[in-house]
Amino acid sequence: MTGLQCSSRFLSLSLSLSLFFSTVVALVSLTSEGEWYCLGVSCDTFSALVTASGVRCRHVRPSDPGPASLGLPGFRMPPPADIVKVAIEWPGAYPKLMEIDQKKPLSAIIKEVCDGWSLANHEYFALQHADSSNFYITEKNRNEIKNGTILRLTTSPAQNAQQLHERIQSSSMDAKLEALKDLASLSRDVTFAQEFINLDGISLLTQMVESGTERYQKLQKIMKPCFGDMLSFTLTAFVELMDHGIVSWDTFSVAFIKKIASFVNKSAMDISILQRSLAILESMVLNSHDLYQKVAQEITIGQLIPHLQGTDQEIQTYTIAVINALFLKAPDERRQEMANILAQKQLRSIILTHVIRAQRAINNEMAHQLYVLQVLTFNLLEDRMMTKMDPQDQAQRDIIFELRRIAFDAESEPNNSSGSMEKRKSMYTRDYKKLGFINHVNPAMDFTQTPPGMLALDNMLYFAKHHQDAYIRIVLENSSREDKHECPFGRSSIELTKMLCEILKVGELPSETCNDFHPMFFTHDRSFEEFFCICIQLLNKTWKEMRATSEDFNKVMQVVKEQVMRALTTKPSSLDQFKCKLQNLSYTEILKIRQSERMNQEDFQSRPILELKEKIQPEILELIKQQRLNRLVEGTCFRKLNSRRRQDKFWYCRLSPNHKVLHYGDLEESPQGEVPHDSLQDKLPVADIKAVVTGKDCPHMKEKGALKQNKEVLELAFSILYDSNCQLNFIAPDKHEYCIWTDGLNALLGKDMMSELTRNDLDTLLSMEIKLRLLDLENIQIPDAPPPIPKEPSNYDFVYDCN
Repeated sequence: MTGLQCSSRFLSLSLSLSLFFSTVVALVSLTSEGEWYCLGVSCDTFSALVTASGVRCRHVRPSDPGPASLGLPGFRMPPPADIVKVAIEWPGAYPKLMEIDQKKPLSAIIKEVCDGWSLANHEYFALQHADSSNFYITEKNRNEIKNGTILRLTTSPAQNAQQLHERIQSSSMDAKLEALKDLASLSRDVTFAQEFINLDGISLLTQMVESGTERYQKLQKIMKPCFGDMLSFTLTAFVELMDHGIVSWDTFSVAFIKKIASFVNKSAMDISILQRSLAILESMVLNSHDLYQKVAQEITIGQLIPHLQGTDQEIQTYTIAVINALFLKAPDERRQEMANILAQKQLRSIILTHVIRAQRAINNEMAHQLYVLQVLTFNLLEDRMMTKMDPQDQAQRDIIFELRRIAFDAESEPNNSSGSMEKRKSMYTRDYKKLGFINHVNPAMDFTQTPPGMLALDNMLYFAKHHQDAYIRIVLENSSREDKHECPFGRSSIELTKMLCEILKVGELPSETCNDFHPMFFTHDRSFEEFFCICIQLLNKTWKEMRATSEDFNKVMQVVKEQVMRALTTKPSSLDQFKCKLQNLSYTEILKIRQSERMNQEDFQSRPILELKEKIQPEILELIKQQRLNRLVEGTCFRKLNSRRRQDKFWYCRLSPNHKVLHYGDLEESPQGEVPHDSLQDKLPVADIKAVVTGKDCPHMKEKGALKQNKEVLELAFSILYDSNCQLNFIAPDKHEYCIWTDGLNALLGKDMMSELTRNDLDTLLSMEIKLRLLDLENIQIPDAPPPIPKEPSNYDFVYDCN
């Protein structure tokens, strides 16, 4: 043998190794995955030494594929698709290294493992992941086992469920507490959950909550920590078991609901118990109409408010989630009543003070719940938005009369003079024209289109009453202009209301993944109306800056929409700040932005520039590719979603630095930075990836459920397909991460990066690169065609003297 690489751990065994190397022909290499490969005929002795040293060892026979680092082309064969090499642990014994044939029945594999340790009754045993998840291996998920996975031989789910079912009924408090702790951990596994539920385990837990707590509360003074932990583990196990969707929520009694509600209503309750109780109430409301009615009777907004005034953001998040659930499931006739109660209890100001402006960052889950509350609040406007005005309704017509009265101060006009009827009609028609209505004779007809329906008239009246000076100024300014240059207040208000409803998506259900809340809408009880008041003044200002005429109405609306959208993207913290942002986005500024964008497009369409683009584009694409792969190496935290309730369950995925393996695994909470590779238990070799699919083609988007039909979720979904019928499903936190990951995965597979982000990055980087290369040609006109070839010289007698 000419050479051997070995670690310092083996140098301490020099005597044994020298004897071993003298009798065994072997070749050892340490791969990037931290495993030792042994290539040779007699590896058993070497394997024993390596195992004793604590280093993982993988046998590689001459016919098996060796690691790339061996540099042996003859041995680089594809590994058997149905063979995985794993380590299996059993308490009190040395771990076994064995090969699992995925074609064999799982029961046969378990029997083989049990026989190796001389364990009888193999049907009472099962295999389980040895990592923190502790999930059982079943026929359904066995394909997820990868080379290098560490498994544990343990009691079967049925046996474990039976034992825990008996242990949690123990008379010993310590035994009961330990059993409930184990149950809370194991209940995350659907295989165990099914077995425990089959034993009527849910009923047992609910009985413990309903009646058992009464007995234990008597002992609180002497064993309060034990009682709190016991109840916390009981509720945790209940939440995890119900989250699998095996048992219907409609099966629970009023006594159980009352007990859970009592935990929420108490002023001093353990944080973990309060958190799980709020989670249970949210799920009850979202998943059962009957339970909504019962929960609504037990829980009031006033009882939830104190939890928002605390300092624990997780409790605040669950509290807002319960409020959102009650809001979302309330009958139409109850929603406005709920909104009035929320206003009376000053929910908005409490959230603004204790949540939005608290001295801590808002996490993603809280941002989502605030977004949901924002959407549900604006959706209260949908009824007015879709209500047409009845021209015969005197109360509705009085609103139009009030607009006219405030603008033109018509209070002193005689109302009883029959001789002045025609004169008054003529005067009304003139005033309605000045107010900017399309139908001067009967303005009520302007509000028969939905959207915006009566909502536009509501906004106009609010503006006239609460910003009276600005309202009168706008009306009088426009009435004094020439007809073609006046900004029609009535028509503008109707179109602006419709545009604002489109921007804020009034009437649409909240997305399951969106976190896009605007703090400024929590700073005022009538935030939409104030939003309108700012924007109608902006519209009038922009109209004057554009010197617009009636023919330019649509152009003005487009500019105003661009101004509003650009200001909203900065997430102003208050309405005043939003107003200041709009002041800086004047029509002149919008023109500069548009002109800059247009010039960039025009300048780069000439033939020489296009040829230069074509030449440097591959370099830019390679740069973008490297950036995408670097982002995949950093990794991203993804959220686990289901159709029953939204939870703080996360998983992390990242690419290995050598771009050959995807590491992923579950997390208990959202990380504050990168998660080390060592913390991610699962691996997926890039070479095993067959395809990347998106949207409706994803397996997890083909399942039934309200969540799966959400358009925004579909746009963020993608899946990695590998092996046979195996996939890794993703829902990106936002569109940017979706583009990063789909681009990066396509780049790994040697495919084109087709996302919108890639197109934008390519345009930006190409533009910058071309500008840099053309700096020396500034203010020089670049011709569209190359210069003509000059005439031939009269003779070729010229000579260049090198000396």
